[in-house]
Amino acid sequence: MNDKARLFIFAAMLSAFTGAAFAQDDLAEPLKAFKPYLGKTWKGEFANSTPKKPIFDVSRWERALNGQAIRILHSINNGEYGGESIIFWDKQKASLVFYYFTTAGFFTTGTTKFEDGKMISHEYVTGNQDGVTEVKSIGELTADGKLLSKSQYLQKGKWVQGHEATYVEDSTAQVVFK
Repeated sequence: MNDKARLFIFAAMLSAFTGAAFAQDDLAEPLKAFKPYLGKTWKGEFANSTPKKPIFDVSRWERALNGQAIRILHSINNGEYGGESIIFWDKQKASLVFYYFTTAGFFTTGTTKFEDGKMISHEYVTGNQDGVTEVKSIGELTADGKLLSKSQYLQKGKWVQGHEATYVEDSTAQVVFK
């Protein structure tokens, strides 16, 4: 094989590689606000965590379905509880919609939007044994790269304080399902 043929093959391989890399990075326009979260594993400690009873959540955020969705896997305390979310743009609702399925046997569906740099979600719960029927949450990336998350639950007809956690990027953390 001559040098010209080698150069052509190298250029073709480089083109294919950069095309594949670009495809991995491509997101549907309505999902682009999620880009800073993606391809990362986040480990969060809950505000009510104590040395005797630690509560840690690990979540992995990924581009899914050729960039038409976002997939989030998470587990608390190495699989005591966990879930999977799919977020996508619903053209009919003109909104970011998500479904969340849990290891506790219930699921939620809701909407999310970005306002003033915060991710604001409202979801409806089906099948929760503790009487939770709705959840409102706010997520925010801070200037120092942390992810803050707060929620409140509509439980037995009253809004109550939900979870609060501070996450940091942790490439060694693993989402665990049992």
